[in-house]
Amino acid sequence: MRDASPWTERYAQVRAATMALAAPLSDEDCGAQSMPDASPVKWHLAHTTWFFETFILERFEPGFQPFHPAFRVLFNSYYNGVGDKHPRPHRGLLTRPSMAEVRAYRANVDARIALLATRLAATDSRLAALLTLGLQHEQQHQELILTDLKHLLAQNPMAPAYLPGPGPAAPAATALSWHCFEGGVQEIGHHGDGFCFDNELPRHKVFIAPFELSTRLVSNAEYLAFIEAGGYRDPSLWLAEGWDWIRAQGIEAPLYWRRGEGSAGWTAYTLHGQQPLEMGAPASHISLFEADAYAHWSGARLPTEAEWEHAAGAGALTQMFDHCWQWTSSSYAPYPGFRPAEGAIGEYNGKFMVNQYVLRGSSVATPPGHARSSYRNFFPASARWQFTGIRLAK
Repeated sequence: MRDASPWTERYAQVRAATMALAAPLSDEDCGAQSMPDASPVKWHLAHTTWFFETFILERFEPGFQPFHPAFRVLFNSYYNGVGDKHPRPHRGLLTRPSMAEVRAYRANVDARIALLATRLAATDSRLAALLTLGLQHEQQHQELILTDLKHLLAQNPMAPAYLPGPGPAAPAATALSWHCFEGGVQEIGHHGDGFCFDNELPRHKVFIAPFELSTRLVSNAEYLAFIEAGGYRDPSLWLAEGWDWIRAQGIEAPLYWRRGEGSAGWTAYTLHGQQPLEMGAPASHISLFEADAYAHWSGARLPTEAEWEHAAGAGALTQMFDHCWQWTSSSYAPYPGFRPAEGAIGEYNGKFMVNQYVLRGSSVATPPGHARSSYRNFFPASARWQFTGIRLAK
């Protein structure tokens, strides 16, 4: 029999990391919601706990009793197979339960999961798979906590800082150059014995024509040149829907950028508060529409997800991970032979495969060890509150 202690240790580490993200925040910070696409920190803390309670304890715990019957609806995200859901745009109206009760909810479920994992995780492959999925799911929400919180704090005229100090300075960007790839018939999709989400499967062959990728991401300085050249005023650069979007929203720069008055330069809101725009840092919080327009302006294009994954395997480029999620021109669609899991857990990815685009890599907010070259993130073309940036292709 295998030792179950690695499960309990890993579970405790991931759950503690989530609580550490909330530690600098007040209860007021944790309860507010800045837009329908973002959720309050308190909701993230409760929903990730709901996942373990609903998909593991309810199934495997002898004599299961919910911590609170109402939580089944309040903290269900999008699992129609589980039942009703509290409306997503109204999550910020949930002044009850309090943060203290959410902490108690987490502690209660943690203790029960630890006991269950000690008894069964070493022998029950179904439980082990759900524990793994639950921890990966929690890591996704760790990133969302940071991105949603940043959007919330940015609405405050005081520009409050989540983290102390100005933050580490970005080094000057190296000259942008290109790396050539021969292409041909390649395989993409997850391989090996490690964890992957269902949308990364099955591994399959694709034909890739010869192409080039920029060796690094587009920098703030380069994106600023696009702005100053009138990029947001030239409809010939934009997809029709993107042009309508920037006109309707009055968008003239990436999210969180602010133009200084007089001789003052550009600034950007960061998790360290409002800071001077770092010209050497990768341009971030950019929609697919903006990324595509910049690529056209620069005489390039966005990569396909197959090109990106093939290049990631070659290891010849910088800033592939841990900086910005990188937009691709690929619509989020199932791989040939894709099969979602049975039951409500199968709603995790497959039902979102419409009207969204794939992003690859990872960002500064992605938990360590969570990224891999086959990971398929996805968002609508207008989304830009995530740490999203641009890598160019030819």
